[in-house]
Amino acid sequence: MNLLSKDEESFYKETFTGIVYSSAKIQNKEFENCVFDKCTFIECTFDACKFIDCIFSNCSISAAKPYNSQFFNVTFIDSKIMGFDWTKTKTVRELIFKKCDISYSNFSYIKLHSLKLIECIAKEVNFNEADLTEGIFTQTDFSLSIFSNTNLTKTDFRRAINYGIDIKFNILKKAKFSLPEATSLLRSLDIILEI
Repeated sequence: MNLLSKDEESFYKETFTGIVYSSAKIQNKEFENCVFDKCTFIECTFDACKFIDCIFSNCSISAAKPYNSQFFNVTFIDSKIMGFDWTKTKTVRELIFKKCDISYSNFSYIKLHSLKLIECIAKEVNFNEADLTEGIFTQTDFSLSIFSNTNLTKTDFRRAINYGIDIKFNILKKAKFSLPEATSLLRSLDIILEI
């Protein structure tokens, strides 16, 4: 199935398996209840596309550009979505990542409640000024990720690791953390902690 064809604009309950695109421009397409399995999109542009209730499983999406595109209730499983700039989208709601690598991605300034990052790798991800209220980030590695003026109200960081969150410059009301990793929150307080 050719996603670049101008003849087909809307896909409903389709399954795409093993398709590979590199530096392609996928434009004005709507995908609803679709499944992408073992697909690869390298440096592709999604221009004015819409993804509704879709699943990406075992996919590789690297350095993609989602210009003016919309994502509603999209789930990524066992996939690499690296270097993805979510700030270029038009609308993002209800994203779920399970056992994914989302390293080097950008979520800055986005309001994205209930984001789920479960057992993921999220290295050097930018969450600056994002509103991630009620997010679930359990068992995720946040090495070198940026949290600055980020709203983390009611988020769940239990069993997450390597996060660097300055409690003076982020909103952490009713956020959940687990020991021993939660002691890293004390680094920003200029105190001496003895064990």
